[in-house]
Amino acid sequence: MPETSVPAPLPGETVASYDVKARLGTDYYEVFSDIPAADRAHWERAQAFVDEVQDRMIDAWDAGEYPLDIARLLGERDLVSDGIVHPDLTRLSPLAAGLVNMEISRGDGSLGTVLAVQGGLALRTLALFGSPEQQARWLVPIARGQVFGSFALTEPDHGSDSVSLETSARRDPSTLSGSEGGEWVIRGTKKWIGNGASGGVTFVWARVDDEGSPEHGDVRCFLVEQDRPGYTGTPIRGKGSLRGIHQAHIALDDVRVPLDAVLPGTHTFRDASTVLYATRSGVAWSALGHATACYEAALSYAQQRVQFGRPLAKFQMVQERLANMLEDLTAMQLYCRWMADLETAEQLRPTQASLAKYHNTRAARRIASTARDMLGGNGILLENGVMQHMADIEAIHTYEGTESVQALLIGRDITGMSAFV
Repeated sequence: MPETSVPAPLPGETVASYDVKARLGTDYYEVFSDIPAADRAHWERAQAFVDEVQDRMIDAWDAGEYPLDIARLLGERDLVSDGIVHPDLTRLSPLAAGLVNMEISRGDGSLGTVLAVQGGLALRTLALFGSPEQQARWLVPIARGQVFGSFALTEPDHGSDSVSLETSARRDPSTLSGSEGGEWVIRGTKKWIGNGASGGVTFVWARVDDEGSPEHGDVRCFLVEQDRPGYTGTPIRGKGSLRGIHQAHIALDDVRVPLDAVLPGTHTFRDASTVLYATRSGVAWSALGHATACYEAALSYAQQRVQFGRPLAKFQMVQERLANMLEDLTAMQLYCRWMADLETAEQLRPTQASLAKYHNTRAARRIASTARDMLGGNGILLENGVMQHMADIEAIHTYEGTESVQALLIGRDITGMSAFV
């Protein structure tokens, strides 16, 4: 056979390949240099998991698909328990849980949100407020990824104003059971509910509508299996953020659940707030993971990309940008480490978690924006990670309480005056 000649590349045709996703271990102030061996082992397990699934999650994000098998793996790899104490679960310290959260989000924001929903919201709600019977049936399956859990508080008309939720729960007197009344009948709608259409269970927050009952007007949480008649969870399409997990619009059309479906420890909206306060520290860690990925991508790119005959890293403006990003990133690390230490000592106050969430999500936005700009056109390619992180940060900046809500919570704490309307 005649030899096949390889044509010479056209001018400007060479496409450089940049390695911008390798871990650099950025820790300028050695914030994590002294973490206990057990906590480091959990962190390393999370790193190994990210390395295993990251490429598939890029494809899932691009396609807007939710790979349930990968989500289940989080539980199978024992990464979900998030500090929950149970004899059949590995207890993660606040620092270990934070490091796992950071690493999963560094790899993929959608998986970070799965972790937040499955462990931070659903599992924590059950652990804090569930009956012994509810916990015996559901706690380990949710933690192991055998059952998907979701947390349904937000409604189409009540996001930051979720205290005004309209979903109702009433007892049906036609199905009497002793002196307690019969089944609960739940009616309403929920929106932006992670795992709300995944075939598992949903912890639905609803207001008791039972005139004459001492519970009338109370806000309670109900454990609702998603296959119950009247429950419809529809994935929300067209998202530009967290495309690798489905958030659902949930319709609850007179969904009937037994009396023991109510979580006995829930009575007021303050109980829902307790869960949200606890998860805000997780969002601060998640933001740190996103920001770390973006900063390290920008640094690696600046060292590898050559323009005007020299690496970008040799330009003064680029070095100034990297220094500004490192300033933000180091502050984020310090917030998270000190917050974990406070939580370990059982001294963390809710508004301290709010301040960490407030600072870190804002700083993550700045770092992601700068990193995207530094990578130029290559910054919008999903394979380089930055654009995906930039989009996903927008979601975590909003959920578990917007920037404005956090500011009002912090402001009320430091002034002693509430500015909530």
